[in-house]
Amino acid sequence: MALSVRPSWHAPPRLLNLPPAPLAELIMARSWPSLGLFGIFGRSADLRALDESLRAAGMHPALAPEAVKIAALNLVKEAAGEEPAPADYRHAAALLAYCALGPAVFAEANGVSAAEAAGRRIEAALEAGEGPDANLILLTLHSAIMHPGLKEAYELECE
Repeated sequence: MALSVRPSWHAPPRLLNLPPAPLAELIMARSWPSLGLFGIFGRSADLRALDESLRAAGMHPALAPEAVKIAALNLVKEAAGEEPAPADYRHAAALLAYCALGPAVFAEANGVSAAEAAGRRIEAALEAGEGPDANLILLTLHSAIMHPGLKEAYELECE
């Protein structure tokens, strides 16, 4: 009877039944937003840019959970490419802020014309039924940060 002893340097058994190359390529190809480890490494540049854009749109970043911001960043990267421009962050942050704050508070912070433009973006996204704006609207709806007045005005509900 032979005993099989695995050396200590041997890699642990794989938990996922995926080939190693595609998984490694996926991880290496995509830059993931970082929350930092106990504040040691700090936040990723993407999250800082989105936070600054949310502040500029009149919404304190603490009003949106980190998971919502990370999902929004992934949606921005999906729409604009892996290296979004600062304008892409501002564009997404304006819609997130409008959806979370509602038209009145958003108009106070950004002006009536910006609030009307954000309202038109929502109408166009709901009419199209898909696209980056529609995905951001769904994100705010499913994460329960959408303003109740907007949910009522556009008859949106989460199933």
